Amino acid sequence: MMYQFLTANRTELIARCREKVAQRGPPGASEEELAHGISTFLDQLIKTLIVEASATPMQSRRVSGPSGGGQPNLSEIGESATQHGRELQLHGFTAEQVVHDYGDLCQAISDLAVERGQAIEVDEFRTLNRCLDNAIASAVTEFSYQRDFVVADKQAMHLNERLGFFAHELRNQLCTATLALSIIKQGNVGLSGATGGVLDRALIGLGNLIDRSLAEVRMTAGMPVQHRLISLADFIADIKLSASLEAHVSECKLVVSDVDPLLAIDVDRDLLLSAVGNLLQNAFKFTHPGSEVILNAYALADRIVIDVQDHCGGLPPGLAEDMFGSFVQGSEDRSGLGLGLSIARRSVEANHGTLSVRNVPGSGCIFTINLPRHMLAA
Repeated sequence: MMYQFLTANRTELIARCREKVAQRGPPGASEEELAHGISTFLDQLIKTLIVEASATPMQSRRVSGPSGGGQPNLSEIGESATQHGRELQLHGFTAEQVVHDYGDLCQAISDLAVERGQAIEVDEFRTLNRCLDNAIASAVTEFSYQRDFVVADKQAMHLNERLGFFAHELRNQLCTATLALSIIKQGNVGLSGATGGVLDRALIGLGNLIDRSLAEVRMTAGMPVQHRLISLADFIADIKLSASLEAHVSECKLVVSDVDPLLAIDVDRDLLLSAVGNLLQNAFKFTHPGSEVILNAYALADRIVIDVQDHCGGLPPGLAEDMFGSFVQGSEDRSGLGLGLSIARRSVEANHGTLSVRNVPGSGCIFTINLPRHMLAA
């Protein structure tokens, strides 16, 4: 009888399963937890086979569950497999590893039966398959539920963090603008003085924050990109107009190159404006007062290149590519959300371009947008 064979070789079967698990390199579940899932199932399989060999074989369903995909959880095997799936998910296993755990035992039983010359009856093999089917279904169902719960929880935490940062920055800029305006309204200071400069900076900050957030919403929601052919010279002129005030407030000089009037780009104008605006905002934020921020736009073979060069003094080693990650801030100035460069890169990529940075030690950074080149009619 199969249950006698399993009882006599229980220790050997568990050892073989443990060896197979070790060969796959588990992420960190303890020996006790791995042994619990295997050994418990083996004991329940033996119990099922004993009941099926008795005068009341259908009572085995209480142990192993029904066949044909009923409700395996309402059985001893279903309950223990559910617990096992939960434990493996908590220790970082994959769904494939959960399935392999039970497959290991099936293979170990088959291999050992061949080695020992033990015949397995057809009905006994069907029982083994039913028990495995129910155990795997219960374990994977619980594993998937726990994994989805963890993923949803992480997403909610991430979203709450981002909303918290956004609300905090929005409140700071609004409070600053409100305070500056109330002082100006008292009539003791003028708009052209230091308090007027504070109001300018707060309003510019609010505008940049809103523009960046709108671009992120478009990227995250997967809204269609509205491409159209526009003049590169006109686009740079619009950028220069909006950036000049920020340069003045930041006590920097904005230098903009002349652009060939026939050069064109096929882009979503709002997204690209947001990207270039983010680069300029960062440049004004970190460039040393009195120095220059340079905006160049030119053709290079079949590409259009837009460079934003600052004079921040250069980047620490290894920071260049990390700067494009979300919530990364590379200086002691922690104002802002740390999302600007991440959103800028996504906006550029949505326009079939690339955004990269080159560090110039002791001088600053050059951020480069690279886009397909187009021409306007002469």
